[in-house]
This record gives sequence, C-alpha cells and structure tokens, in this order.
Amino acid sequence: MALLFPQAEAEFNKVAGAIKNASNVAVLAHIKPDADAIGSACALVRGLRQIGIEASAYIGQPFPHANNLRSIPGVDEVIYGEALPADGLIVTVDCASVDRTGCYQSELMAQQERVIVLDHHRSNDGFGARNLIIDSESTTTIIRELFTYLGVELDAELAYCLYSGLVTDTGNFRWGSPRMHTLAGELLEFGLNPRNISLQLSDEMTADDLRLMGSALASLESRQVDDLTVSFMCIDEAAMQAMSQTAVEAVIDYARVLVGSDVGVVLKQFHSERWGISLRSTKVDVSVVASALGGGGHRPAAGYSAQGTKEQVQDRLLAALHDAYVAE
Repeated sequence: MALLFPQAEAEFNKVAGAIKNASNVAVLAHIKPDADAIGSACALVRGLRQIGIEASAYIGQPFPHANNLRSIPGVDEVIYGEALPADGLIVTVDCASVDRTGCYQSELMAQQERVIVLDHHRSNDGFGARNLIIDSESTTTIIRELFTYLGVELDAELAYCLYSGLVTDTGNFRWGSPRMHTLAGELLEFGLNPRNISLQLSDEMTADDLRLMGSALASLESRQVDDLTVSFMCIDEAAMQAMSQTAVEAVIDYARVLVGSDVGVVLKQFHSERWGISLRSTKVDVSVVASALGGGGHRPAAGYSAQGTKEQVQDRLLAALHDAYVAE
C-alpha cells in the first residue's frame, strides 16, 4: 500500500530507527482506554514482537479496560499499574498529554530521554524526546504507517487491532479523510467482519444502558454564549457507575448531531464535584477550548477534566467558549 503520510517520511524513519535499536519497548496507552488506545498498544506490541523486539503494553491505572474492548487481540496481556522496565524505550500511544499516562506521569517526566510519543491529537504539545504527532483519523493509522518503516507484516490479528481504533475514532467512518477508506480497505482484506467488530466495540448495550441513556438525554438543556447555542447533557455519578462505556460514548455521539446546536457538551460526573467533559462541534474548534481548560483533542471533538459544581463547570466552559469564539 502507498504511504499514508508521505510528508512525514523523515519523522517516521527517525522513530523507526530508534525503536529498532531498543533493547525492549514499554508501550504505554492512556488511562480509561478506548479502542484506539488499546488497538494501538496491542498492535504495536504484537508488531514489535514479530520483528524480534521484546515489548509489553501498560496502562497507568489500577483497574482494567471496559468490557466492550474485550475482543481486541492482546487486550488480556495489557499490564495495569505495574512498574515499567528500568531500561529500553517507553512509547506512548494515543496519549494527548503526559497526565493521560496516569501513575506513570512522574516517571516519564523524569526520564524524558527514553520517551517516544505517537499520537494523532492536534493539541498534543509533545512530551517525549521524540514526538511523532500527526493530526489523523486515529493513532492506529499512525501505527500502520510505522509498521511499513519497521518491516512489520500485517496479519489478521494486527488488522483487527488497527481497524478497532480506525472505526471507532472515525465514528464508523462518518468523519475523516479518504485515507481512512484506503486503510480500511487494506485491513478488511484480512477477513475481518466489520459488522461484528462494530457490534462488539460500539453497539452492544443492555436494557439498563438504554434506560440510563434515556435519563441522560432527557437532561438536555441549552444556553447561549455570543451567537453560539451550547447544548448540555449530564450523566450523573450513579449513572456513570452503572453505564457501560459503550452507552456513555453513545450519549456523546448524540451531542454531536443535535440539530440547532453549535456545541454539544456531555458532563460526566465521576464524584460529587469531579467531572469529565466531552465537547463536540462543527463550528468552533473545541480543541482550543479544551486546551484552555487543561485538556485537548481535535477540532470537532475534545475533552477535559473539571472540578466544582455542575453550574460552576458550565459557567467556566461558557466563558472559555466566548474567548475562543471571539478569538476566531
């Protein structure tokens, strides 16, 4: 297949060269991993082992992945919260900022010379000695390109890992460039069943999930800031503890498609005054807004963490949206 990122050939060569010279590689995905994080980590580990490099995947949290990720090959080998190897490289995948590495953050900051960052979030400022950050459909897209430079040969399990990140981060191919279809076509040649993969990763929900989703959707309220209509939906703490990750992501998808709304916001309550905020927009660059509030992401989709009451969190977001909107 032709190169997906021909403009970055020099950068890929440098990263591939560093990895080939490593004694071993710790592949580090972000906390609260999604399919792109798990798919990227598991694919890279499998690919490196194929070419004779010792590698393992790590996530800096003490609890496991969401149940919807169970079908991704290699997910059961991911190591949670244990010590990283004392030598070799640390390659982060899909970590938009160093705090997304969880309990490994201090270690990475203290040993930056060991760190390579592979990521597709445009808001990523780069926290490694080498940073390969390309605004693209998914981090698995970048991993696929890296395999070309490493000499890794695709197989069915690698294709599944790569496709998992691609299909979920493009919303089942609803947004992205023609590149996503080029890559999907290559991966499907390995006998993947796209319908089953989408069901396993994004579509399977319980009756309880649907009831809790209904409550979240019913919480919809809209507020104005300048000429923007901002629509808020809230998933309270009890619902967050009971809902599957698939159901939470489905609510976030609804925030993207609200007719008459310029910015969709989902407030996810983890504790009484601790929140995760997901932003979606086709009008405002929400990555700028999220970055101003300590997070990051892409132009149409971003997120951040916040403290305070629901009203305080909403007011701070509206103020940041005003600043971003006026700046544009």
